[in-house]
Amino acid sequence: MIDGALPYLRCPVCGEGLARSGDQALRCRQGHSFDIARQGYVNLTAGRSLHPGDSAEMIADRAAFLAEGHYDFIAQALSGTARADDGLVLDAGTGTGDYLSRVLDALPAAPGLGVDVSKPALRRAARVHPRAGAALADLWRPLPLADASVSVLLNVFAPRNGPEFHRVLRPGGMLLVVTPAQDHLRELVATHGLLRVDPAKADRVAETLGPSWRAESATTHRRTLHLTAARTRTLIGMTPSARHVPLDKIKAAEQTVTAAVTLTVYRPV
Repeated sequence: MIDGALPYLRCPVCGEGLARSGDQALRCRQGHSFDIARQGYVNLTAGRSLHPGDSAEMIADRAAFLAEGHYDFIAQALSGTARADDGLVLDAGTGTGDYLSRVLDALPAAPGLGVDVSKPALRRAARVHPRAGAALADLWRPLPLADASVSVLLNVFAPRNGPEFHRVLRPGGMLLVVTPAQDHLRELVATHGLLRVDPAKADRVAETLGPSWRAESATTHRRTLHLTAARTRTLIGMTPSARHVPLDKIKAAEQTVTAAVTLTVYRPV
Protein backbone atom coordinates (compact mmCIF):
# COMPACT_ATOMS: atom_id res chain seq x y z
CA MET A 1 0.00 0.00 0.00
CA ILE A 2 1.21 3.48 -0.88
CA ASP A 3 -0.21 5.04 2.33
CA GLY A 4 2.73 4.00 4.52
CA ALA A 5 5.14 5.85 2.23
CA LEU A 6 2.84 8.85 1.76
CA PRO A 7 4.40 11.09 4.46
CA TYR A 8 7.75 10.85 2.65
CA LEU A 9 6.52 11.47 -0.90
CA ARG A 10 6.83 14.79 -2.69
CA CYS A 11 5.28 16.16 -5.86
CA PRO A 12 7.75 15.70 -8.74
CA VAL A 13 6.60 19.00 -10.26
CA CYS A 14 6.73 21.46 -7.35
CA GLY A 15 8.15 19.53 -4.41
CA GLU A 16 5.08 19.91 -2.18
CA GLY A 17 3.82 17.08 -0.03
CA LEU A 18 1.22 14.69 -1.39
CA ALA A 19 -2.09 13.50 0.01
CA ARG A 20 -4.84 11.17 -1.08
CA SER A 21 -7.37 12.58 -3.54
CA GLY A 22 -10.02 9.90 -3.51
CA ASP A 23 -9.01 6.29 -4.04
CA GLN A 24 -7.28 6.65 -7.39
CA ALA A 25 -4.97 9.68 -7.15
CA LEU A 26 -2.51 11.66 -5.07
CA ARG A 27 -2.56 15.47 -5.15
CA CYS A 28 -0.37 18.28 -3.83
CA ARG A 29 -1.52 21.70 -2.58
CA GLN A 30 -0.62 23.24 -5.93
CA GLY A 31 -3.15 20.98 -7.64
CA HIS A 32 -0.78 18.58 -9.39
CA SER A 33 -2.43 15.17 -9.51
CA PHE A 34 -0.94 11.71 -9.99
CA ASP A 35 -2.93 8.61 -10.82
CA ILE A 36 -2.85 5.41 -8.81
CA ALA A 37 -3.09 2.44 -11.16
CA ARG A 38 -5.65 -0.25 -10.37
CA GLN A 39 -2.73 -2.56 -9.50
CA GLY A 40 -1.78 -0.14 -6.68
CA TYR A 41 1.30 1.76 -7.87
CA VAL A 42 1.34 5.54 -8.35
CA ASN A 43 2.80 7.31 -11.36
CA LEU A 44 5.12 10.00 -9.97
CA THR A 45 6.81 11.05 -13.19
CA ALA A 46 6.88 14.65 -14.30
CA GLY A 47 7.12 13.89 -17.99
CA ARG A 48 7.77 10.90 -20.15
CA SER A 49 10.73 8.72 -19.20
CA LEU A 50 13.32 7.87 -21.83
CA HIS A 51 13.91 4.49 -20.18
CA PRO A 52 11.10 1.91 -20.54
CA GLY A 53 12.72 -0.47 -18.05
CA ASP A 54 12.43 -4.23 -18.03
CA SER A 55 9.85 -5.79 -20.32
CA ALA A 56 6.91 -7.89 -19.19
CA GLU A 57 8.76 -11.00 -20.37
CA MET A 58 11.87 -10.13 -18.33
CA ILE A 59 9.77 -9.46 -15.24
CA ALA A 60 7.85 -12.72 -15.64
CA ASP A 61 11.14 -14.62 -15.88
CA ARG A 62 12.48 -12.86 -12.80
CA ALA A 63 9.36 -13.53 -10.77
CA ALA A 64 9.45 -17.23 -11.65
CA PHE A 65 13.16 -17.54 -10.86
CA LEU A 66 13.02 -15.69 -7.54
CA ALA A 67 9.91 -17.58 -6.43
CA GLU A 68 11.93 -20.79 -6.48
CA GLY A 69 14.47 -19.33 -4.03
CA HIS A 70 17.56 -19.38 -6.24
CA TYR A 71 18.56 -15.88 -5.11
CA ASP A 72 17.41 -16.19 -1.51
CA PHE A 73 21.03 -15.81 -0.42
CA ILE A 74 20.98 -12.23 -1.74
CA ALA A 75 17.78 -11.44 0.15
CA GLN A 76 19.26 -12.95 3.31
CA ALA A 77 22.41 -10.84 2.98
CA LEU A 78 20.33 -7.67 2.61
CA SER A 79 17.90 -8.42 5.43
CA GLY A 80 20.74 -9.40 7.72
CA THR A 81 22.56 -6.13 7.07
CA ALA A 82 19.77 -3.54 6.99
CA ARG A 83 19.25 -1.44 10.10
CA ALA A 84 16.59 1.27 10.22
CA ASP A 85 15.32 4.03 12.45
CA ASP A 86 11.84 5.42 11.82
CA GLY A 87 12.58 6.42 8.22
CA LEU A 88 11.56 4.87 4.94
CA VAL A 89 13.11 1.80 3.34
CA LEU A 90 13.57 2.69 -0.32
CA ASP A 91 14.30 0.11 -3.02
CA ALA A 92 15.68 2.04 -5.99
CA GLY A 93 15.13 -0.10 -9.08
CA THR A 94 12.84 -2.47 -7.20
CA GLY A 95 11.86 -4.83 -10.01
CA THR A 96 9.36 -7.31 -8.60
CA GLY A 97 9.90 -5.97 -5.08
CA ASP A 98 11.06 -9.31 -3.64
CA TYR A 99 14.19 -7.92 -1.96
CA LEU A 100 12.26 -5.01 -0.46
CA SER A 101 9.72 -7.46 0.92
CA ARG A 102 12.37 -9.56 2.61
CA VAL A 103 14.02 -6.51 4.20
CA LEU A 104 10.66 -5.26 5.48
CA ASP A 105 10.06 -8.66 7.07
CA ALA A 106 13.30 -8.11 9.02
CA LEU A 107 12.30 -4.54 9.96
CA PRO A 108 8.73 -4.93 11.26
CA ALA A 109 8.20 -1.23 12.06
CA ALA A 110 9.46 0.25 8.78
CA PRO A 111 7.40 1.44 5.81
CA GLY A 112 8.78 0.67 2.36
CA LEU A 113 8.69 2.07 -1.15
CA GLY A 114 9.87 0.50 -4.37
CA VAL A 115 10.55 2.75 -7.34
CA ASP A 116 11.09 1.58 -10.89
CA VAL A 117 10.49 2.76 -14.42
CA SER A 118 9.01 -0.59 -15.54
CA LYS A 119 5.24 -0.79 -15.30
CA PRO A 120 5.20 -4.61 -15.49
CA ALA A 121 7.58 -4.64 -12.51
CA LEU A 122 5.49 -2.21 -10.47
CA ARG A 123 2.30 -4.21 -11.01
CA ARG A 124 3.97 -6.93 -8.95
CA ALA A 125 5.90 -4.71 -6.53
CA ALA A 126 2.74 -2.86 -5.45
CA ARG A 127 1.33 -6.08 -4.01
CA VAL A 128 4.44 -7.80 -2.69
CA HIS A 129 4.14 -6.68 0.96
CA PRO A 130 1.47 -4.96 3.07
CA ARG A 131 3.93 -2.21 4.10
CA ALA A 132 5.42 -1.69 0.63
CA GLY A 133 4.21 1.00 -1.73
CA ALA A 134 5.32 1.28 -5.35
CA ALA A 135 5.90 4.30 -7.56
CA LEU A 136 6.79 4.86 -11.19
CA ALA A 137 9.86 7.11 -11.16
CA ASP A 138 13.03 7.48 -13.21
CA LEU A 139 16.18 6.98 -11.14
CA TRP A 140 18.08 9.39 -13.39
CA ARG A 141 15.75 12.23 -12.43
CA PRO A 142 15.04 13.85 -9.05
CA LEU A 143 13.36 11.30 -6.81
CA PRO A 144 9.82 12.20 -5.60
CA LEU A 145 10.90 12.05 -1.96
CA ALA A 146 11.62 14.53 0.81
CA ASP A 147 15.17 15.38 1.83
CA ALA A 148 16.64 13.03 4.47
CA SER A 149 13.53 10.84 4.46
CA VAL A 150 15.13 7.43 3.83
CA SER A 151 16.68 5.26 6.52
CA VAL A 152 17.79 2.33 4.32
CA LEU A 153 18.29 2.54 0.56
CA LEU A 154 18.49 -0.71 -1.42
CA ASN A 155 20.06 -0.82 -4.86
CA VAL A 156 20.19 -4.32 -6.35
CA PHE A 157 21.47 -4.73 -9.91
CA ALA A 158 20.08 -1.27 -10.67
CA PRO A 159 21.28 2.18 -11.79
CA ARG A 160 22.72 4.48 -9.13
CA ASN A 161 22.03 8.20 -8.83
CA GLY A 162 24.63 9.26 -6.27
CA PRO A 163 23.50 12.87 -5.72
CA GLU A 164 19.82 11.97 -5.38
CA PHE A 165 20.56 9.01 -3.13
CA HIS A 166 22.59 11.36 -0.93
CA ARG A 167 19.80 13.93 -0.82
CA VAL A 168 17.07 11.52 0.29
CA LEU A 169 19.13 9.41 2.72
CA ARG A 170 19.32 10.43 6.37
CA PRO A 171 22.77 11.35 7.74
CA GLY A 172 22.96 8.10 9.70
CA GLY A 173 21.33 5.99 7.00
CA MET A 174 22.80 3.21 4.90
CA LEU A 175 22.95 2.52 1.19
CA LEU A 176 23.15 -1.20 0.34
CA VAL A 177 24.43 -1.81 -3.19
CA VAL A 178 24.40 -5.30 -4.71
CA THR A 179 26.49 -5.79 -7.85
CA PRO A 180 27.60 -8.92 -9.74
CA ALA A 181 30.99 -10.32 -8.72
CA GLN A 182 33.55 -11.13 -11.39
CA ASP A 183 32.52 -14.80 -11.62
CA HIS A 184 28.76 -14.22 -11.55
CA LEU A 185 27.07 -16.58 -14.04
CA ARG A 186 30.46 -17.36 -15.56
CA GLU A 187 29.23 -20.66 -16.99
CA LEU A 188 26.40 -18.96 -18.89
CA VAL A 189 28.74 -16.23 -20.10
CA ALA A 190 31.03 -18.87 -21.57
CA THR A 191 28.25 -21.00 -23.08
CA HIS A 192 25.84 -18.39 -24.37
CA GLY A 193 27.94 -15.25 -24.83
CA LEU A 194 26.20 -13.21 -22.15
CA LEU A 195 27.46 -9.79 -21.08
CA ARG A 196 30.62 -10.04 -18.99
CA VAL A 197 31.09 -8.31 -15.65
CA ASP A 198 33.41 -5.33 -15.91
CA PRO A 199 36.64 -6.15 -14.02
CA ALA A 200 36.60 -2.56 -12.73
CA LYS A 201 32.99 -2.81 -11.53
CA ALA A 202 33.72 -1.71 -7.96
CA ASP A 203 35.62 1.36 -9.14
CA ARG A 204 32.83 2.29 -11.53
CA VAL A 205 30.22 2.00 -8.79
CA ALA A 206 32.24 4.30 -6.52
CA GLU A 207 32.72 6.73 -9.39
CA THR A 208 29.01 6.88 -10.25
CA LEU A 209 28.08 7.46 -6.61
CA GLY A 210 30.60 10.27 -6.27
CA PRO A 211 32.69 11.71 -3.43
CA SER A 212 29.73 12.14 -1.08
CA TRP A 213 29.84 8.45 -0.20
CA ARG A 214 32.25 6.19 1.66
CA ALA A 215 32.28 2.41 1.49
CA GLU A 216 31.98 1.01 5.01
CA SER A 217 32.21 -2.69 4.13
CA ALA A 218 32.03 -5.09 1.20
CA THR A 219 31.21 -8.79 1.32
CA THR A 220 30.96 -11.34 -1.47
CA HIS A 221 28.25 -14.00 -1.41
CA ARG A 222 28.30 -17.10 -3.64
CA ARG A 223 26.00 -20.00 -4.34
CA THR A 224 26.16 -22.92 -6.77
CA LEU A 225 22.84 -23.27 -8.58
CA HIS A 226 21.74 -26.56 -10.14
CA LEU A 227 19.29 -25.50 -12.84
CA THR A 228 17.03 -27.37 -15.21
CA ALA A 229 17.09 -26.40 -18.88
CA ALA A 230 13.90 -24.39 -18.37
CA ARG A 231 15.31 -22.46 -15.41
CA THR A 232 18.59 -21.83 -17.23
CA ARG A 233 16.57 -20.18 -19.99
CA THR A 234 14.55 -18.23 -17.41
CA LEU A 235 17.71 -16.94 -15.73
CA ILE A 236 19.11 -15.71 -19.03
CA GLY A 237 15.79 -14.03 -19.82
CA MET A 238 15.78 -11.97 -16.64
CA THR A 239 19.31 -10.55 -17.08
CA PRO A 240 20.39 -7.48 -19.08
CA SER A 241 21.74 -9.91 -21.68
CA ALA A 242 18.12 -10.58 -22.68
CA ARG A 243 18.25 -7.28 -24.55
CA HIS A 244 21.30 -8.35 -26.56
CA VAL A 245 21.06 -12.12 -27.02
CA PRO A 246 18.37 -13.64 -29.31
CA LEU A 247 16.53 -15.73 -26.74
CA ASP A 248 14.69 -17.79 -29.34
CA LYS A 249 18.03 -19.15 -30.54
CA ILE A 250 19.34 -20.13 -27.12
CA LYS A 251 19.50 -23.90 -26.63
CA ALA A 252 19.45 -24.06 -22.87
CA ALA A 253 20.39 -27.25 -21.06
CA GLU A 254 20.53 -28.49 -17.49
CA GLN A 255 23.47 -26.66 -15.99
CA THR A 256 25.40 -25.89 -12.81
CA VAL A 257 25.84 -22.14 -12.50
CA THR A 258 27.83 -19.91 -10.14
CA ALA A 259 25.88 -17.01 -8.66
CA ALA A 260 28.18 -14.47 -7.01
CA VAL A 261 27.43 -10.94 -5.84
CA THR A 262 29.11 -8.22 -3.81
CA LEU A 263 27.13 -6.37 -1.15
CA THR A 264 28.68 -3.01 -0.33
CA VAL A 265 27.48 -0.85 2.53
CA TYR A 266 27.89 2.87 1.85
CA ARG A 267 27.43 5.75 4.26
CA PRO A 268 26.86 9.37 3.28
CA VAL A 269 29.83 11.63 3.93
